Amino acid sequence: MTRIGRRLRGWTNGVLDLPQDVLQEMPRITLIGNKELYIENHRGVLHFSSGQLKLALVNGYLEISGEGLVIRNILGQELAVEGLIGEIRYKGSEEKP
Repeated sequence: MTRIGRRLRGWTNGVLDLPQDVLQEMPRITLIGNKELYIENHRGVLHFSSGQLKLALVNGYLEISGEGLVIRNILGQELAVEGLIGEIRYKGSEEKP
């Protein structure tokens, strides 16, 4: 990102007090117990099975492991998953898959 872009983002954050997930396109993850998972700001499903879900992010990907995983809905960049969620792992773009 250019120097002007970083300054503009910093200024926008200070003035508008916007959350970081909006400004930097970070994923927002909400876990309810180990049964429901809501993810916002993803870039698409890379892999899905009843035991694993892999989502593309702006900088890397997110892996969700569990049992009986079911995608309840996908609305744009939002996704809801149900099942027995065992592990959530974030891998940045600098890490190897």
